[in-house]
Parts: sequence; structure tokens; C-alpha cells
Amino acid sequence: MKICIVSDSHDRAQMLAAAVAAAKAAGAEAVIHCGDVIGGNTLRAALKLALPLHVVHGNNLGDLVAIARLACDSDGQLSYHGMDAAIELFGRRIFITHYPHIAHGMACTGDYDLVCCGHSHEAHLSRQANIRGEHTWLVNPGTVAGLGAPAATWVLGDLAAMAFETHTLAA
Repeated sequence: MKICIVSDSHDRAQMLAAAVAAAKAAGAEAVIHCGDVIGGNTLRAALKLALPLHVVHGNNLGDLVAIARLACDSDGQLSYHGMDAAIELFGRRIFITHYPHIAHGMACTGDYDLVCCGHSHEAHLSRQANIRGEHTWLVNPGTVAGLGAPAATWVLGDLAAMAFETHTLAA
């Protein structure tokens, strides 16, 4: 089961939709957005691609009411979790936050198979040692908007194989 992991779309709806479309073409069945969406309109084009979308907010809150309304009207396709989320997808325990320092701490607990974050606008994939003597995947997809980064990036994750790869959007 594959997923698309994005963050920091900063009102760049077309770039978000392009990443989700590419992920869907590669077999993704769900999307995780790690925050800094800004407005509900940013999500509309991605929602048209008919993949379940899990969203948390970040430090650029934007219009939370519009996002919450969009979630209420999405027939369950958009789950707006607020500040962070602990979810299960395809049998994997996943924690979603915007902030890397919180993500690092949650990965260390060993309570999750995957912890996703954003904020830094720098893509990063690593396996974090946890207190159970195991490892948790820590994934930051960078910024799908490409702001303050060399490129617009997103991550395709395979939850069956627990494999993750960073992708770049074409300019």
C-alpha cells in the first residue's frame, strides 16, 4: 500500500495537485499533508483526485474554518486533524505533525512505524532508533511548493515494504 506524503504547500494548489496526481499514478492510495496548507482552496484540486487526505496544520494557520468546513463536506475524503494526528493506514501506525522536533521525539517512543513532519522545507528520510531497540521511519517530504528550497519535493511511501523515496516536481 503506497502513500503520498507532502508538506508546506503554502497555498500552491496546483503544485499540491501535481504531486498527488503523480503519486496516484505511482499507486498511492492515500495522502498525508504535514501542514502549512494555508487555505481550503489549496486542497480542492487535490481532493478531485479522489484519494483520502489526512491534514494537520502548521505554523502558518491560514483559514482553519474553511479547511474544517471543506472536511465536513468531503464525505470523509478529507480528515483535518488539527495540530497533529495519530492514525493507522494499511496496518501501519503513523504520527503526523508539522514540527521536526516533535516528530523526532515521537519517533523515539517506538509507538509508531512512521512519523511524518514538515516545516524545514528540506526533504529528509531516516530511520530513527527508538526506546524499544527498534527503528521508526522519520520522513520530512520538504516543501511541495518549492519555497526556500532548491526544488519542490514530495515523498512516495510503500507501507508494505516500509520504503520511502523523495520525488521532485518538474519545474
